[in-house]
Amino acid sequence: MASPLATAKRIVLKIGSALLIDPASGEPARAWLDALADDVAAARANGQQVLIVSSGAIALGRRVLGLAQSKRLEEKQAAAAAGQARLMAAYEAAFARHRIPVAQALLTPDDTERRRRWLNGRATLETLLKLGAVPIVNENDTVATAEIRYGDNDRLAARAAQMISADALILFSDIDGLYEADPRRSPGAPFIAEVRDITAEIENMAGDPGALGSGGMRTKIEAAKIATRAGCAVAITKGGALQPLTALANGARATWFLPTATPRAAYKNWIAGTLKPQGELTIDDGALAALRSGKSLLAAGVTAVSGAFEKGDAVRIVSANGAEAARGLARYDAAEAARIKGLKTGDIAAVLGYDAGAVLVHADDLVLS
Repeated sequence: MASPLATAKRIVLKIGSALLIDPASGEPARAWLDALADDVAAARANGQQVLIVSSGAIALGRRVLGLAQSKRLEEKQAAAAAGQARLMAAYEAAFARHRIPVAQALLTPDDTERRRRWLNGRATLETLLKLGAVPIVNENDTVATAEIRYGDNDRLAARAAQMISADALILFSDIDGLYEADPRRSPGAPFIAEVRDITAEIENMAGDPGALGSGGMRTKIEAAKIATRAGCAVAITKGGALQPLTALANGARATWFLPTATPRAAYKNWIAGTLKPQGELTIDDGALAALRSGKSLLAAGVTAVSGAFEKGDAVRIVSANGAEAARGLARYDAAEAARIKGLKTGDIAAVLGYDAGAVLVHADDLVLS
């Protein structure tokens, strides 16, 4: 099977604490991080964009604050606050050798599951990638509570991959993929190179979490379910050796979970078939023609606004005769949209007091009916 990594244009790498922290010193594993930066630089030279979801802040912060392996949430949050700066400093130093900027992005489940926050987060990450930065994503442990935490970065990585419509998610681990049983306990367990359908049988093959990291094989399979439904291929592979991404590209052993659709198709299907419209935008004939040619919906083409939708909510887009022309995600809320309908781009700031652009529904967030 050809590796999905070869054709991926946008890649998410998930890196756990066990890879990032030198167990002898408790400090960042500098040589490994430098080699990872070499990997990312090579991928970027090949025309690929890379986002990193990274653990390690809590482990680094515990050392700074002199904390033991406490399970108390408030102490973990304090450790995360102390360790996050050290984690970003380590990444900055590694990528500075290639003159590649890095950018911190802290997320919670609310940010990836509530549409308004999701839309804002997506726009920020997209902009960072377009500007040539490598976003370093971690859970915002200092504000997340036990009830709204991911608890592991495997699922956060899957949500980030979904958010930016990534083509491939690589979960670096201490194991080279999925086996029918835990190979540490059953050395002869058969290896599974490819998974096309995550069945109950596949889920039952999960093992226990490791000692330093919080995610085991079960969370990786759950992450694969999220990402593959979003059109993203997922690999579980060993990350301990230097330049693990290059090793994977060169055929290192991995289990690949394959999606059934492209990221774009999965995203469009989600908008068209899953989200309940919260409002309606009526458009003129010029805007209708523009949508059918693949363009975004501008405020100038909207003649009426109805409903009580927020930014990021799904809306119906209807023609002058009331027929549904499209569905999409609104970039303004209903009150704002009503104020700027029919306006040209240059007039929006004067009416709202700020300018978030002339696009009410972007072509990327729109599906023709």
